[in-house]
Amino acid sequence: MPIIKSAIKKLRQDRKRTKINRAKKENLKELIKKAKKSKTAEAVKKAQSAIDKAAKTHLIHKNKAARLKSALSKLAKPVKSPSKPAPAKRPVKRKKSIKT
Repeated sequence: MPIIKSAIKKLRQDRKRTKINRAKKENLKELIKKAKKSKTAEAVKKAQSAIDKAAKTHLIHKNKAARLKSALSKLAKPVKSPSKPAPAKRPVKRKKSIKT
């Protein structure tokens, strides 16, 4: 146990922050699991919002946040149905320049 007054306070702060961070991280994991399971746009949106907040407060690394958001966004995208292809663009006729 720390003896110095400032060290005692620091220990109190660390324990408090650890408790808060642990709860936030558990909530984040839960939202990600729900989004992966249900694959609805609303669930994915909530999970991505939580990921952004976690990265903002340095709970997770920003690259991990980007990776998680990318994986979630792939789940929410609707599957494209085979439809008729887009019409081809006509070539643009260019005027010949007159050389003098």
